[in-house]
Amino acid sequence: MNLTGANAGETYIVKDIQTDDEDLKAFLFSLGCYSGEPITVISHLKGGCVVSIKDGRYNIDKGIAQAVLI
Repeated sequence: MNLTGANAGETYIVKDIQTDDEDLKAFLFSLGCYSGEPITVISHLKGGCVVSIKDGRYNIDKGIAQAVLI
């Protein structure tokens, strides 16, 4: 399952980042979003979702949300 199917308000563990885009992987890694780390879906928006990773909140678009497997 990816972040687009996650329930708002629940914490999940990132299993994998499924993309061939190395820049996207590096960006998510810099936010602390990598395999084994917890991620909380705060809310879903029309174009993506708001997530909490470590001490930060981020608004990510649908494409990125689909790449993050939980």
